[in-house]
Amino acid sequence: MAVAERIVIIGGGLTAARAVEQLRAEGFDGEVLVATAEGRPPYERPPLSKGYLLGTDDPASTIPLTKRWYREHEVELRTDAAATALDVAAHAVTIGADAVAYDRLLLATGARPRRFTGPGAELTGVHTLRTLPDSTRLRTALKDGGRRVVLMGAGWIGLEVAAAARGYGNEVTVVAPGEVPLASAVGPEVGAVFARLHEQHGVVLRMGAAVTAVRGRRRVDGVILGTGEELDADLVVVGIGAVPNTELAASAGLTIDDGIVTDSGFRTSAPDVFAAGDVANVRHPVLERHLRVEHWANAENQGRAVGRVLAGADLVYDEIPYFFTDQYDLGMEYSGYGPLAADASVVFRGDVAGREFLAFWVRDHRVVAGMNVNVWDVNETVQTLIRTGATVDPEMLRDPAVPLESLIPV
Repeated sequence: MAVAERIVIIGGGLTAARAVEQLRAEGFDGEVLVATAEGRPPYERPPLSKGYLLGTDDPASTIPLTKRWYREHEVELRTDAAATALDVAAHAVTIGADAVAYDRLLLATGARPRRFTGPGAELTGVHTLRTLPDSTRLRTALKDGGRRVVLMGAGWIGLEVAAAARGYGNEVTVVAPGEVPLASAVGPEVGAVFARLHEQHGVVLRMGAAVTAVRGRRRVDGVILGTGEELDADLVVVGIGAVPNTELAASAGLTIDDGIVTDSGFRTSAPDVFAAGDVANVRHPVLERHLRVEHWANAENQGRAVGRVLAGADLVYDEIPYFFTDQYDLGMEYSGYGPLAADASVVFRGDVAGREFLAFWVRDHRVVAGMNVNVWDVNETVQTLIRTGATVDPEMLRDPAVPLESLIPV
């Protein structure tokens, strides 16, 4: 009689949930173990800086698969123990006190917030945002309003928290390097749109600056900038990026380079070990380079794709990176290749001042990225423009009278 195969999935985020869901959908009937140390089934992170932080979503809405689903699909779910050691030669991973054998292993260990390491980092009132408890603590601190909040960093997390903090009636100052928010993500032209958005909602932007210390005895009462200037603060939120959780993989000798390095099918340098999600630096066939992406759609899409791979499929992952944000009355979707967009020209279509527009990043007369701001039901068309690599006239991209669909070759 053949021995049933066992697949072990390490991770507490959306990638792990979608991987196990797809694995069962593909008909894999062997043993499956999902392990996380977060005390709850794998859950989604975006609501933590959006709906849950704003108080409009409840905790259950962040969990894509309930405990009942795991039981009904005969998946062993461990939420009480971290994976602490990996022996790739023995095909075994240590979870809590147990050495667990595997036939195939998925590392979906995600990322953690980059910490502020200056003086005062340990004071009460200094927050990071990555887990559900993080978001709960931050929501509790913000919800009564009237607090002086300093955000370190003007990336997506920083700006979403800034919007939530203003929504609760707090004073908000964002301190970050660079000339405008989000410059590294969407460039200066679109970054300026977000700068105006936040300034119009009362946020003070201190760009070209950095916090060098947090002031206070036991609790935060201010921050000190590199210029020596001091800002009063009751609350500091650190949003200066994330660090992939590669320690388990690195200790087992897997190749690490800004995440766990994989091929286009999520295979790592160790036999039968795969990686996906925030922690994975996956070879992208279009870019012909490795790419690590930390957004929701990446966890969703890579989770489903690696689930198919674990079930025996042979695929090449070539999805176009996608992300979205909601801040105040602005909703946005972005699709595209960041490395190609970095030095591309930006073409706007629509009302930029009124924040109802499309933006296209054009390189060599081809759209390599696109963003729709308060304009809906166009993202699929934008992705098709990118995927086909069609040669486009920037003036036709700019003209709202020209249907986007007409620019896609038949």
